[in-house]
Formats: sequence, structure tokens, C-alpha cells
Amino acid sequence: MLPPGPRTPSLVQGAYALLMPQRGMRRLRRRYGDAFTVKLPIFGRAMVVSDPAQVKQIFLTSTDVLENIEPNLGRVLGPGSLFALHGENHQKQRKLLVPPFHGRRLAAYEQIIEDETVRELASWPENTPFPVQPSMMRITLNAILRAVFGAEGSEFDELRDLLPPFVELGSRLATLPLPQDSWWSPWHRFRRMRSRYDDIMARLIAKADHLDQRDDVLAMLLQSRYDDGSPMNHSDIADQLLALLTAGHETTATTLAWTVERLRRHPGVLHDLVDEVDAGGKALREATILEVQRIRPVIDMIGRQVRSDRMDLGPWTLSRNDRVLVSIALLHDDPSVFPDPRAFRPSRFLDTKPDFYAWIPFGGGTRRCIGATFANMEMNVVLRTMLRDFTMLSTNEPDERWHNRGVANAPKHGGVAVVRRRTRSSTGSTPVTTAGAQS
Repeated sequence: MLPPGPRTPSLVQGAYALLMPQRGMRRLRRRYGDAFTVKLPIFGRAMVVSDPAQVKQIFLTSTDVLENIEPNLGRVLGPGSLFALHGENHQKQRKLLVPPFHGRRLAAYEQIIEDETVRELASWPENTPFPVQPSMMRITLNAILRAVFGAEGSEFDELRDLLPPFVELGSRLATLPLPQDSWWSPWHRFRRMRSRYDDIMARLIAKADHLDQRDDVLAMLLQSRYDDGSPMNHSDIADQLLALLTAGHETTATTLAWTVERLRRHPGVLHDLVDEVDAGGKALREATILEVQRIRPVIDMIGRQVRSDRMDLGPWTLSRNDRVLVSIALLHDDPSVFPDPRAFRPSRFLDTKPDFYAWIPFGGGTRRCIGATFANMEMNVVLRTMLRDFTMLSTNEPDERWHNRGVANAPKHGGVAVVRRRTRSSTGSTPVTTAGAQS
């Protein structure tokens, strides 16, 4: 009842998926079509789809029939995180978490992001190749910490030290079939780091005051109430904030690194973006961010699991507990959806908004990332500030290859850049250099 697929052992298929996530999936689609079945170490047998109509059906299907896949990131981020919750509990928590990332609150974060960007870019070397991803990681981590907690202190310093290795280890554990109960496995180290995080969170919550005068996410969650008037318990708040802190900084930073990698190899787009920044515009910049997410999606797959006795998906029939994986990369690479899909062409998004059933870097349906608007705003501000203050030199070097970091796919060398600080006119306003020079 499921489509055909490779018959090699699951460990071989898992290694293939980790080592060749893009080329491997494209080869399978060429051989088997838009739907095929794989066997993976963590998920077992799973149907991979990339047909736009089937993807739309998956996102619109009731959670009584199709729910989040098991296991998922909840085993890393905690049982109270949105990744681990199902049904009504998921809807209740999501309702409380959406407001901080929209409207007035979202606008309040823009200055925080620009301040963090300017601070980090001050350390950039001129005329020397360097990877931008570590810088982008620091920018997005500091920005999300300030957005979530509102101010700085000793706990902030502890979280800055803890979260990068915590995210890297958790990202890898989420994709590896390693036992969680063994004392010698990396899970033991992960649990020690999680315990340290919980201790920091307990201290932050204990000393939180003047909540009605604060504009950060922690203050809002401590004041929030479910429909029955009850508050969120502190362990759930800790889990939800961990999800925001981890998912909200690595994927955004990685996309920014891919943006640098793409722009250096497309000097025409880079030149036009600088002209737009100097003129105070933003349309091309917003389109560029959408196109980077299309052509270099940081996340490979979206997973769902059948909860009903039967589900028909296109010509195929799935049974209870069958798993479905939506391939983001294959969907974004479909020429029937995006003409000439391998071309980096931001103009394709200038006059039209992306279809949220075809352009899906943030997932879709009831589990679409609640921080999508925040992430796009953050990337917009970082890119604007970078192009305003620096000339980025283009290059004829080959594209950086994909590098698997566990959950996320990053540029192999971290998005190598060569930059020069832009000089400003005598009035101190608009920078006067150009950004199309060849390295």
C-alpha cells in the first residue's frame, strides 16, 4: 500500500541520508518518483513525499488523523515543549506562545537585533577570509536571549556559555539512534547540561519581578493564563523557552551564513541589494531571504505519523503509526513549482508571496514554526545592517557544499566572507563605496 523504495538495510539508508542529504534524495526521486519509501534507524519505515498536492493534504489533515512524528525533538527539548505536545495540549500552549512574536512586541525587538549586529560586526576582519556563521550564531543567540529575558545578568553569561554546545549536541542526538538510558552514551552528558539549564531557569523565574512593566517573553509567559484561568507551570515554561532559544537561533544563523555564501557568488544581486539599502528600500532584501530559504533550506524534513486506522494520501494508503516525511529540499527543487529551481533568483519573490504549501522552510499546518515572522524580521535587520556597514567582496570560488550538523544543514566552511568597512560621506549619512568588487 506504500510506494516502492530502496531495499538496503536501515543503517545504510540512514548513513546515506546523513552523508548525502541533498544528492541522495534527488537520486531517489529520479528513480522512484515523487513518493518513495525509506527505512531509517530512528523512524523505521517512512514514506517520503514531495508532490505539492500531497504536501498540502498533509498540512490540512486533522490532527486526529495525522500528528507530529515520534520520536521528535521533544526528547531533546523536553515534554512541555511544543515539539512533544499533541492535540489539545499542543493547541493550548501554542495559543500562549504566538503573541510575543507578532505585532507591537515584534517591532520592539528590531532595535535589539540591530544593536547586537553592530556590536558583533565591529570585530570583523577586513580583507581576510573568515566564516560568518560563528558571528551569526552570536548575534542570533544574544538577540533571542534579550528578547526572551529582556535584560542581561550573570544568568545570561551562563546561558551564552551553555547553549552553543548544548544545541550542537542536542541537534546530533535528535538524529542518531543512540540509547537514552545508557551511562556511557552522549545522552549522559546532555542530561547534565539540561540540569544546568533548568537550574539557571529556576533562578531567572524566582527573581522575575515588575512583570507588567516588561516586554520580554518570560514575563509574558509568567503572566499568561489558559482559558480556565490556570497559569503555565514553571517546567513547561522552561521547556518552551529552551525550544525558542535553541530553534530560534541556530536555524536563523545558518540561513544567514547561507545568505552570505549565495550573495558572494551572485554579484549582480549583491550590488542591487546595496543600492536598495542606500535608498532605504527593502523589497529585494525580503525576496532574497525567501529565496535563500528556498534554495538552501536548513531543515531537510517535516515528519508526521498516522493516528487513525487508515489514511489515503494520493494513490497510497497508510495505516496506523505509519510515518510520512515531507522533503523540503525536493519540494523546493521541483521545476513545476519553482521554474529553473537550481537558479538563485530572488526576483521570483518580488511580485508574489510564497505559497505556504510549496515554500515550507518553517514547516506547515498546525505545527508551522511560531517564530517564522520573528526569524524573517531578524534576518532582514542583520542583512540590512551588514550591507549598510560593509562591502562584501564577491568570489568565483565553487559553491560551499552542504554540511550536516544533525538537525540543520550548514555551508561546509561556515559561509566564508571577505569584507571591507564602508566609508561614509562627509555628512555622516550614506556610505559611498560599492559592493560589487571581485575578490
